[in-house]
Amino acid sequence: MRKISGDIITKAVKEAVIKINYNLDNSLVARIQKAKEHETNQTASAILDDILANQEIAGKGEFPLCQDTGVVVVFAELGRDIYLEHDLEASINEGVRQGYQEGYLRKSIVNHPFNRENTQDNTPAIIHTRVVAGSSLKLKIAAKGGGSENMSLVKMLTPAEGIEGVKKLVLDTIFHAGGKPCPPIIVGLGLGGNLEKSALLAKEAILRPLDDHHDDPIIASLENELYEEINKLGVGPMGVGGETTCLAVKINTYPMHIASLPVAINIQCHSARHTEVIL
Repeated sequence: MRKISGDIITKAVKEAVIKINYNLDNSLVARIQKAKEHETNQTASAILDDILANQEIAGKGEFPLCQDTGVVVVFAELGRDIYLEHDLEASINEGVRQGYQEGYLRKSIVNHPFNRENTQDNTPAIIHTRVVAGSSLKLKIAAKGGGSENMSLVKMLTPAEGIEGVKKLVLDTIFHAGGKPCPPIIVGLGLGGNLEKSALLAKEAILRPLDDHHDDPIIASLENELYEEINKLGVGPMGVGGETTCLAVKINTYPMHIASLPVAINIQCHSARHTEVIL
């Protein structure tokens, strides 16, 4: 039985939340650069230049990528052969607390739907834990901004609506969102499960590597088709028009009830801040 102390978890989370708020993943930067090469709208191209310049400035460690430094979302995979010396959620939240204080990151969490009192340290994080085989702890850590999250939704379609119903819902949602989620966006879709499972699937989908492909050929084809159709909507970077609305579409699926077709759409802004830590 392998032991992991709470201090180790806290340190890893602290370092991760600081890192992702100041540095975009190289694959995302490359995707934006490639989009710029094919963008014909001059205003849109200039905004993509600004996004690339912004990430270079943030990378120096003085200013975060965005003033909205997000709510921390953690997907934890806990090996069953691990003994935790401290409470997992408490250790993660302490890492968030230290990271947002030491990294000079904006604290955006309020403690009540209506009183709206700031918790002053960006806790609590949103934590999802599952037990898996092995003796390691994997933490998928994201800082999710409010603007793009507010444009996300869950809708229960009927099975009869099928693929065409899913495509219409996605395209309508993104078109009406316009520039509010700060495009170019990454779109995560959760298809199946039930109300809450579809939302989790969509959230995990936006954390997938940008260059991967779904194993199911039907779903992989839908990812590609939606990517093409979204970029024909004309929303463009920050909603100014152009051909670069979307950088990737990722779909996760799960079995569902015969009467249901749950669809969750989780939209991620161009500042896609996430990383993975294995302890």
